Amino acid sequence: MQAKRIVVVGGGPAGMMAAIRASELKQNVILLEKNPSLGKKLLLSGKGRCNITNACGLELFLKRFSKNGQFLRDSFKAFFNTGLIDFFKKRGLHLKVERQQRVFPATDRSDSVLKVLEAELKKNKVKIISGAWVRKILTERSNVKEAVLEDGKTIPCDRLILATGGVSYRFTGSTGEGLSIAKGLGHRMVLYRPGLVPLVTTQNYPKLLEGLTLKNIRLKFICGKKHIISDMGELLFTGFGISGPLVLSLSGKITEWLHEGKKVSVAIDLKPALSMEQIDARFLREFKVSPGRQIKNTLKDMLPQRMIGLFIDIAKIDPGKRVNQISQAERRDMASLFKGFGLDIKGSRPIEEGMVTRGGVSLKDIDPRTMESRLIKGLYFAGEMIDVDADTGGFNLQAAFSTGYLAGQSAALN
Repeated sequence: MQAKRIVVVGGGPAGMMAAIRASELKQNVILLEKNPSLGKKLLLSGKGRCNITNACGLELFLKRFSKNGQFLRDSFKAFFNTGLIDFFKKRGLHLKVERQQRVFPATDRSDSVLKVLEAELKKNKVKIISGAWVRKILTERSNVKEAVLEDGKTIPCDRLILATGGVSYRFTGSTGEGLSIAKGLGHRMVLYRPGLVPLVTTQNYPKLLEGLTLKNIRLKFICGKKHIISDMGELLFTGFGISGPLVLSLSGKITEWLHEGKKVSVAIDLKPALSMEQIDARFLREFKVSPGRQIKNTLKDMLPQRMIGLFIDIAKIDPGKRVNQISQAERRDMASLFKGFGLDIKGSRPIEEGMVTRGGVSLKDIDPRTMESRLIKGLYFAGEMIDVDADTGGFNLQAAFSTGYLAGQSAALN
């Protein structure tokens, strides 16, 4: 049987894995990347360490997706976290599992992951064309026919896989042209929204604390009668609001509430391991030991130095007041503030600053068993450009690798 000519558009994790899988199945594969080199966004993932996947089981894995995780069952059946881990291990990359089951290369370097993928592309004789901007895809009788580049050059193909990413981190090349091409071919689009994105607050407190990281805290986001309580983790104050792992993971739901025009606030539990009564009891003990001590000095053992002045100001207590002058009501107010340091959320940072894009090509127009378009025969989708997104922790990268693998395999075999 004559090999098919398969064109993959996009040199991110989904596109590279699609090209690798299709070439493993003895097809002629061309990988088009508009950047000078592959994997630009991959190199930034996991703060430059590349959290390639998560080692948790399938059902827990699917729960970490915002709403459309079930669509990925076929992709994960074809290629899940154990398969991805084996893929890299067999090619000499040592991996390690860290807290919350996050899987990283032992080198702590994203370029270690990229080097393995590039070596595999080379081994399988995938033709890579960098600096190749795809302007449109031509079809014939609803069958994919060829890709047209920005310079007018055409590349004929039997199958084409679109894996151009979303519209987040635009400086990496994710500028949405693949989404525009899909829309131009008649595919429905789900509204693009930022995912894993920092949030903007009404108050200016975060600006005063910019750069401060709070560890082992818990967040409670409140929207009317609804609320979301986070795990324990980290929060980062920024010049415009709040960020950090806990905020990013829950930002998707928060931006949905905000998009619906609802009011959202967050209460930061600074001492989640203690009840309000236990905090109050601790104050009493501290006050008895050093009754003449100023309250600002007593709080040094309980709060980061940079936060003490603001905390006392919000509690409306004179910072020079000695603890034997603190009233019972003031003490209870401070204990309450430890359990609910409140901020109002007025928005999120723009989609360009989101780690992932929510929305994209509607799943109604994609066959989950193959990743093939339901409208154009021979056209496949993979990665961030489809309407699937998840929390931080390796889930989004696994989705990219899995959908890329299934798209490459389906393009080769169907």
